[in-house]
Amino acid sequence: MSPDGREDDDLYGGAGQTRTRLPEGSSDVYGGARRPGRSPSRSLVTVVGVIVLLIAAIAFANRDEGASGGSGSSGAKAAASPTAPTGTKPVASGFAHDEQGAQSAAANYAVQLVSADILKRDERPGIVKRVFVADRVGPLEDQLDQAYSKDFLDKIGLDENGDAPRGQTYVSRTAPVGTKTSGYSDSGVTAEVWCTGAFGMAGEGSTNPVTNDWFTMTLKLRWVDGDWKVDSFSQKDGPTPVNGDNKVSTADEITKAVKEFGGFTYAR
Repeated sequence: MSPDGREDDDLYGGAGQTRTRLPEGSSDVYGGARRPGRSPSRSLVTVVGVIVLLIAAIAFANRDEGASGGSGSSGAKAAASPTAPTGTKPVASGFAHDEQGAQSAAANYAVQLVSADILKRDERPGIVKRVFVADRVGPLEDQLDQAYSKDFLDKIGLDENGDAPRGQTYVSRTAPVGTKTSGYSDSGVTAEVWCTGAFGMAGEGSTNPVTNDWFTMTLKLRWVDGDWKVDSFSQKDGPTPVNGDNKVSTADEITKAVKEFGGFTYAR
């Protein structure tokens, strides 16, 4: 991660601050044009059909609620719980020895390499050992320690250990959008992962609010000890969709979402 989050890096990736919002649809799908008329008989049939469907939906909902022991009058909601990967253990190793496996490995590693944990001094060595080939671990740990210096962490509101202030949560979550590979062989391959993500500090009073970014990570993978591992990686901006006009959520809404929706440690 470069200090400004915008440069291409050969050995470490970062998080930019480009706000991306999806376009909001128009409330009038006809764009203000006059709608074609309908005959009374067609309108009557449509209304009757909608009523029948509505009654069926209500009946189905009541039956489902009763079968699950729920009560429509209680008003109680199920407690929110963090999302979790399917299976008992997140996929972080043991990828298939083929092109599909390499793409899976690259997507997984992209999630880990641009995570909040890699900013933590105690968590970073474990991530580096899991992700990189053994002969790259030592030099890369030194370079990442220099990249994530106290001065850099201060700029994004974290202490020297990579921890957020009390009452705030630092967010760095990456979501792979797609992958592709080139130059595949049984011993190595280059994989590109198109990503988006949420980055910043969640909480009242944050001077580094959570924003969205789009970037592409290029990872050179090697097949060693029965698994795909990263030899080196770089990052560049985009491709970035056109910004939309979705309403920006409040700090409380973002903080609540961060607490209720657990981040993934795997992808694809």
